[in-house]
Amino acid sequence: METSPAIRVLIVDDSVVIRRILTDTLSEDPEIKVVGSAGDGHIALAKIPQLNPDIVTLDVEMPVMNGLETLAEVRKLYPKMPVIMFSTLTERGASATLDALALGASDYATKPSNTGSASVAMESIRHELIPKIKALCAGRIARKPAAPAPMARPAPRPRILSHPRIDIVAIGTSTGGPNALAEVFPGIPKDFPVPVVAVQHMPPVFTKLLAERLANRSLIPIEEGAAGVDLSPAHAWIAPGNFHMVVRRTGVRRRLELNQDPPQNSCRPAVDVLFRSVAAAYGPNVLGVVMTGMGADGVLGSQAIHEAGGEVIIQDEASSVVWGMPGLVHAAGQDDGMYPLNQLAPEIARRVLESRASKVDPGVHAGAALEPPAR
Repeated sequence: METSPAIRVLIVDDSVVIRRILTDTLSEDPEIKVVGSAGDGHIALAKIPQLNPDIVTLDVEMPVMNGLETLAEVRKLYPKMPVIMFSTLTERGASATLDALALGASDYATKPSNTGSASVAMESIRHELIPKIKALCAGRIARKPAAPAPMARPAPRPRILSHPRIDIVAIGTSTGGPNALAEVFPGIPKDFPVPVVAVQHMPPVFTKLLAERLANRSLIPIEEGAAGVDLSPAHAWIAPGNFHMVVRRTGVRRRLELNQDPPQNSCRPAVDVLFRSVAAAYGPNVLGVVMTGMGADGVLGSQAIHEAGGEVIIQDEASSVVWGMPGLVHAAGQDDGMYPLNQLAPEIARRVLESRASKVDPGVHAGAALEPPAR
């Protein structure tokens, strides 16, 4: 049987130790071939036309020509080549990584925190970097032939869509998500009548900086989620790294809670955890949004929203960096509409505003910190 070509990787990092660990670990996978390495951006740019890699892993901090400078040149010369930034889990590394994503990096991976232990570092690379390499190159490399045909999208179970009033928007995203969120949030009007909660798969530090950057370019306040916060309209919260974020109903209030329960779908925060909680707290009054990302996180959460009577929309394949999460929601028959990225914010606003314009408030709604009626 003809074998599919391996994914050709160029490693760019100024650390000899990191280059060796990356090379050894990636080379263990039969679907990946490390075709070369470079110690700085100038050398990398010279090697790309010689080695013809399918993807580049790029260190953020390097001498001579740093990762951001190198990325800018790669994007000019090879606009469609996937690039994964490799950065430290520090505020400086997080800030540089978000800069890189804004410049067009496809994704990022965090450097192992303890490179003194080769086995720990290699396991971190296997768990985080290899799946991202494969996801970003899935459409570029012919995968194994003779794979069974994909199953047809199941017919959704009949459900009566009463189009209830939407009282909260819940968003889930991963690979490609920071740039996607940077397109969606500025399109949310400043008088938006409901709160927004979101999960972006990112580690600690990264999520706080992401919330700050999104807030700087949006009309509504956006913060990293914190325990005990009452939800209010025209305000958004991003789940903090390494914590699941959930919404709980307490009397007439809905508020945020955080926990460190086991990861779900290998993720903490997880979209499924947030989506299930909003379905429980708001019943049918939920609009879920699943955007670009690898993996299956969001499928079961979308099912929970549907079973409660709410709606879910997804980002389309053409505008997604990786159509894993939204694609699997679609394949499971759990979406009520599919839209390109530039149409998501207008569609979210339309659905929310139209649902509320024709509905009389039956009592407890909107996730605001509502006070009991005066007696």
